[in-house]
Amino acid sequence: MDASSSMSIAVIEQHLIDPEICIRCNTCEATCPVQAITHDARNYVVDAEKCNLCMACIAPCPTGSIDNWRTMPRVKAYSPAEQLTWDELPASWSTDQLAEAGIAPEDGPAPPSAAAGLLSSAASSGSGIDAVQFSSSAWGSAVPPWSAAHPYTNLHSPKNPVTATVVGNVRVTEIGREYDTHHLVLDFGSLPFPVLEGQSIGILAPGVDGQGKPHFARQYSVASPRNGERPGYNNLSLTVKRVLQDHQGNAVTGVASNYLCDLQVGETVAVVGPFGSSFLMPNHPRSNIVMICTGTGSAPMRAMTEWRRRLRQSGKFEGGRLLLFFGARTQQELPYFGPLQSLPKDFIDINLAFSRTPGEPKRYVQDLMRERAADLAALMRDANSCFYVCGLKSMEEGVVLALRDVAQQAGLDWDAVGAGLKAQGRLHLETY
Repeated sequence: MDASSSMSIAVIEQHLIDPEICIRCNTCEATCPVQAITHDARNYVVDAEKCNLCMACIAPCPTGSIDNWRTMPRVKAYSPAEQLTWDELPASWSTDQLAEAGIAPEDGPAPPSAAAGLLSSAASSGSGIDAVQFSSSAWGSAVPPWSAAHPYTNLHSPKNPVTATVVGNVRVTEIGREYDTHHLVLDFGSLPFPVLEGQSIGILAPGVDGQGKPHFARQYSVASPRNGERPGYNNLSLTVKRVLQDHQGNAVTGVASNYLCDLQVGETVAVVGPFGSSFLMPNHPRSNIVMICTGTGSAPMRAMTEWRRRLRQSGKFEGGRLLLFFGARTQQELPYFGPLQSLPKDFIDINLAFSRTPGEPKRYVQDLMRERAADLAALMRDANSCFYVCGLKSMEEGVVLALRDVAQQAGLDWDAVGAGLKAQGRLHLETY
């Protein structure tokens, strides 16, 4: 074995996640094709034994916390168990430390680039997307539509949060034992906090967790358009569901969601962000938007719809179609049900799916999509159309499979269509 081969085995550029910046949105774990990323109640970590540097997780990360590397001997690689204890990343190895380990600075591998990772993935699968085992997350785009406005991101970190004042907090679902969704309006006063439709913010709940550490930021999608919940004011809105159980159905008490739902007008909250640079709406005339969501996944869809509504009222925008597929267990659990009914039919095409209506068959958003296959296929053919999916992770596969079925039934090659939607920033998946 020559010296270069020995060095490539002995030295690695270890991939790490910065716990100070990470907002625990689960995007990285959901997109990792080799299950190298995992998490506990506090931290997301990368297993150096599994990570193949494919870079699939880099672009979708809304904060940049995923893009951290440490040159070090493989035998000294930080284990997942060790990473789970961190509150901050360890310092990079010094030149002296590397020298003591027999590593010259120039001998260490350079951090892999996203382009190299994409080329590696493409080489292994033929197209960059696994053609053998269907993976819905592989079709989500990490780039915005070409006409999206420029987003501002990471203006405020957990170490430097901004204070916002609660100016509104109203329930947007009927009262129920298992659900309680609120529309929360936050005002930032004179401090600029620019956001676009599709972006999110982080909320820092007060107090400490079971380990005596400050709570990490929880992510919430912005539910208001770029000029605010109240136009001309420096504010935004959130759609917050009081969390009573986790994604596996186990009973929990959501720290941030309960905190937010109980806030009174006049109280203040610590905010970080904004985050997100790809789940953004198109802004060119005649662009079509297909919105597919469940529950509080409606927040970014509400923002996009309201911005289009305001543009329409002003007469300054010649918009394309708005098509909404919105699902909930019952009508009573559907946020914003009342306001949805008041939107003009020629402005937005609304399709509602309820899976737990007594005496009625279960219907999900993917069922409605198949019923509207002709319309969806026509929109797929139109380069001005963008598709957005937001809600629980469990909905993602069914929705993308429905898109694939719609394409195939229309005689379209889904591999080509799906790859085009992804490359052009026209299919976005934001599930949790």
